[in-house]
Amino acid sequence: MRRVAGIDVGGTFTDLLLTETEGGRVTVRLAKVPTSAANQALGVVQAIEAAGASPADLDLIIHGTTATTNAVLERKVAKVGLITTDGFRDILELGRRTRPAAYGMIGTFDPLIPRELRREVPERLNAHGEVVIPLDEAAVARETKALIEAGCEAIVVHFLHAYANPAHEKRAGEIVRSLWPNPYVTLGHELLSEFREYERGTTASVNAAVQPILDRYVQRLQADLSAKGFAHDLLVMNGNGGTVPASVVALEAAKTVMSGPASGVMAAAATLAQSGLTNAITYDMGGTSTDVALIHGGVPEVSAELTIAYGLPIHLPMVDVRTVGAGGGSIASVNKAGMLQVGPHSAGSEPGPIGFGRGGTKPTITDANLVLGRLDPERLTAVNAKVSMEAIRQAFARDIADPLGMSVEEAAAAVIRLGNVHMSGAVRMVSLSKGYDPRDFVLFAFGGAGPLHAVALARELGIPEVLVPARPGLTNALGCLVADLRQDRVNTVNKPLDQVDMAEVHRLMAAQGQSALETVEKEKAEIEEIVVMHGADMQFRGQTHLIRVPLASADVSREAIQAAFEAAYFKRFQVRLPEIRAVLVNLVTSVIGRRKSFPLSALIDGAARAATAEEAVIGTRQLYADGAWHEAKVYSRDRLPIGGSVSGPAAIQQIDATTIIEPGTVATVDAIGNLRVKV
Repeated sequence: MRRVAGIDVGGTFTDLLLTETEGGRVTVRLAKVPTSAANQALGVVQAIEAAGASPADLDLIIHGTTATTNAVLERKVAKVGLITTDGFRDILELGRRTRPAAYGMIGTFDPLIPRELRREVPERLNAHGEVVIPLDEAAVARETKALIEAGCEAIVVHFLHAYANPAHEKRAGEIVRSLWPNPYVTLGHELLSEFREYERGTTASVNAAVQPILDRYVQRLQADLSAKGFAHDLLVMNGNGGTVPASVVALEAAKTVMSGPASGVMAAAATLAQSGLTNAITYDMGGTSTDVALIHGGVPEVSAELTIAYGLPIHLPMVDVRTVGAGGGSIASVNKAGMLQVGPHSAGSEPGPIGFGRGGTKPTITDANLVLGRLDPERLTAVNAKVSMEAIRQAFARDIADPLGMSVEEAAAAVIRLGNVHMSGAVRMVSLSKGYDPRDFVLFAFGGAGPLHAVALARELGIPEVLVPARPGLTNALGCLVADLRQDRVNTVNKPLDQVDMAEVHRLMAAQGQSALETVEKEKAEIEEIVVMHGADMQFRGQTHLIRVPLASADVSREAIQAAFEAAYFKRFQVRLPEIRAVLVNLVTSVIGRRKSFPLSALIDGAARAATAEEAVIGTRQLYADGAWHEAKVYSRDRLPIGGSVSGPAAIQQIDATTIIEPGTVATVDAIGNLRVKV
């Protein structure tokens, strides 16, 4: 028997899916335990034990973590020093002339590395990689010692134009490593060999700031697992939707930022592949925010222009996830202009929505769902003290309905509608803004609250079908289980395409592929197939934004690159610019090690299913929709038979989510247990 565990550590819960494969038969165990904030490794071990297993039983663990993301967002990072080119230590603070508050001269920005820890040394290369000022090696040693004395735990070496010629960074790295007391040394070009000093510098800074945190966490986790008898491989999710061996993950720690949202997108891609679908917009709604992404042709969209917080762009290939501050805990209020407002402030988990009985007093989206009968107050999890529906209605009357001259039901419906508008804006950002029509996609809804709003959101956007997976609340853990190994490499060329040396292009892409392949092949036992993909970031001369263009092979011709770029540009902007020269900015290579496919049908328990959909009805309740109350049937998701249909209005409940089937829509259970809702 082979046992593999996919474990996702979230801010509130640690989720686990454990598969046992023997003789072609696959069984699944599930677990959901509270996350141990002080030591996330403890929650991982507890989740394994809650599933009735021991670490000693497992052959492989694939792990998604929020450790690095939360560390950056909360600024609980290591003390980092920087050595850079003389005269350029303020690049990380000057940035791109943006402001924390777009309208007004207010707001502050604290760079990840304070100014007194940003040190300069004499050296200079020009944009062609030619030496203008030689590296002052004595200055490098002097500033390194000063940063050690200042108590820095990690260090970044970031020189001007190192992407064109890394010789100075490499030599400075040798000097720093000979003096530095630990391995936490980041050279900018090693992590990202790309032009734009600001973005390359912030990416390296984020890497250095979270490297000690991730390294300590992984070592602690491996020690805890080993103490329980685990003696096999541990893989960690990256933000690009792939996994890397734990032994090397800390070297490029910045790549694990956004690994949580990425794992959900990978689960969606695997589900689509087994459902006969290729195009989807993923929609993950949680307690504080909503994450959306796009999958086209079965492949998640990847971007290298993520900004995790103001002033902290990370230019590494990651699944292109857009986040909006609309979640179940988003607070509804009437602003000073007398208009309804939903978010961006959230009640969070403490005190949480009013209905959770933890002291919350302000109406939220979750409370609106309770008022309208969309959620069953008797089935809420993590409720500290029971709160009456009358108390929730009174809060809506006080804060929203009375000031706006509405009934309580109208106020709650308006809160949900406005929340849906915010979320539909994020969907448009990943689809329409990139030239994709949402009507050509299905809406893949998951997370604790996603299935509640999915059908209404699809109507708002004209999306014809909603897909709710078998375990929407455990989708991120499933993503860990199905994720492939993946490595991305980027190098800057930044020349007009008609002036590029194509021999150098072919050499760079071949070298990128070889470098990525060496890392992926460290987990040969897990790989069934290796796929190499090439691409280019391009723009017309004089433009700022880049377009990622897929390339057929490493030895692609100049004419093929030009044709691919013109086609991609026209698809996105519906305009041709033949009179302007195309610029080849970056070359991108991705190597993917495909792991063994996981049969998603193993997630459903056939023995628990009824013979007909009517036999899965567990009651009725009043549901407010389309401006009126309706008598809605309530179904048990686990009891619905394969092929069974449910007509709206209805509520379909399961332990990890509730799906609302709006009036006029029909849901059907497909062959692998997904709910397919025709809108």
